[in-house]
Amino acid sequence: MREGCFESVEQMVAAMTPADPVLCLRRGEIQVAAAAFTTFFPGKVLYAVKANNHPLVLGTLWDCGVRDFDTASLAEIQQLRALLPRARCNFNHPVKSREAIRAAHRDHGVRDFVVDSGSELEKLLSEAGDDLTVQVRLKVRSAHALYDFSSKFGAEVSEAVVLLRTIADSGLAPAISFHVGSQCLSPAAFTSALSEVARTLAEAEVRAAYVNVGGGFPAMYRGSAVPSLCEYFGAIAAATASHAVLRDVPLQCEPGRSLLARSGTLVTKVLLRRGAALYLNDGVYGCMGEVNHIKLTPPVRLVRPGGQASCALETFRIFGPTCDSFDALDASFELPADTREGDWIAIGELGAYSNVLANRFNGFRSESVVEVVW
Repeated sequence: MREGCFESVEQMVAAMTPADPVLCLRRGEIQVAAAAFTTFFPGKVLYAVKANNHPLVLGTLWDCGVRDFDTASLAEIQQLRALLPRARCNFNHPVKSREAIRAAHRDHGVRDFVVDSGSELEKLLSEAGDDLTVQVRLKVRSAHALYDFSSKFGAEVSEAVVLLRTIADSGLAPAISFHVGSQCLSPAAFTSALSEVARTLAEAEVRAAYVNVGGGFPAMYRGSAVPSLCEYFGAIAAATASHAVLRDVPLQCEPGRSLLARSGTLVTKVLLRRGAALYLNDGVYGCMGEVNHIKLTPPVRLVRPGGQASCALETFRIFGPTCDSFDALDASFELPADTREGDWIAIGELGAYSNVLANRFNGFRSESVVEVVW
């Protein structure tokens, strides 16, 4: 077994008796999810680094054959270059500083960028070279996603047509991308978006270097009823085949949540029991912000090394450690009725958008991440 790797969460707790929260990552879960994408998605897979940028995650995905990465900042590009020098980065944030554009192109060899406005394209044309592939991010709206990105990003079809033509006329390679929104619950969202892509390319009269269908592929969270990934991949393949302008155009995707969510278990400690309320050393300002944002009901269990817990269960309200009343979970936890101060609680399905969202509000922040087998 690798150094720093534990057989289980329980073994980690017994060995470390952690006073601070610990995120436990399972490499095997990442490998299974990565294999689903690299085997069945009909195109190139880029990992969305924003979902979890821990070196264990990035290294595991590289070992699984993922060579391309969706990066949204110069810092993410720099981290990848340091850890995985041969990784290919796409700068897929539609809004970038001039300094970041220059450094990404000059210092890190980035040649794929995204724009969704004329102002951003002008910035890119003036700050980078003439050897670029430029994706125009198309605005798509979907009622199927828990996070809708269309209010912040994306060009309308008429704008996208002008941008694509300008890119082609500038001697650069035009491409097109979209994002149906995070945790998209229906493959139909991709079918509809690809119809808009086909219409846009036909009006622009340009040949796309590739179509990036973005992320949005859902994680199989407890209590969620979502189609299988293969249904999404099938819908994408069928949609591209049904439009002449999309046939034989290479595809890309940017999964994040669906690759990582099930790989992570957060281990927190009970600081105080107050009736049917538990105060933990992690909360919404730490690794559990998404519990509230997308109404998760994660699996939980008590960890009490060397001690037996009650068979009777009780429903507890959960509060985080900060001196702020917003630091409370919308979800309740069902745990042994004798849960007490000093116990640990293992909270599953927090591999994505957990440690990367944690901040230092009130001075509470743990960066402890370990590997567990199961």
